[in-house]
Amino acid sequence: TAIGTIALGWRAISRGDVARHRALMLTSFALFATFLAAYLYRLIHVGTAAFSGPELVYSYVYLPFLAVHILLAIACVPFVFYALLLAATRPYEELYYTRHAQAGFVAAVLWLISFAMGIGVYLMLYHAF
Repeated sequence: TAIGTIALGWRAISRGDVARHRALMLTSFALFATFLAAYLYRLIHVGTAAFSGPELVYSYVYLPFLAVHILLAIACVPFVFYALLLAATRPYEELYYTRHAQAGFVAAVLWLISFAMGIGVYLMLYHAF
């Protein structure tokens, strides 16, 4: 869902629909925050899931894939917060004179890749093996 809201938000701003872009990006952020809270709650109360696939896949596919997913998820946070901060503190007309678009672009790209990789991690962990 977050992948869809980010893609639609990107499309909305490219068409000049600021209100729709704002709503979709805030929805993306809310989905991200909700997922993170639910994931951390599960991690604290249930723990991690063991990878049940072959050791070679675990070492050379799953762990590197998981590491990149986590690093991208962490790397996007400052860009997301910066874009949100600019959007929350500046009138729309002033955003064109800030780094909002650049920070938002980087945040969206990192978010999209990280979210897609998160689905890959889930599939490897619970369905592929």
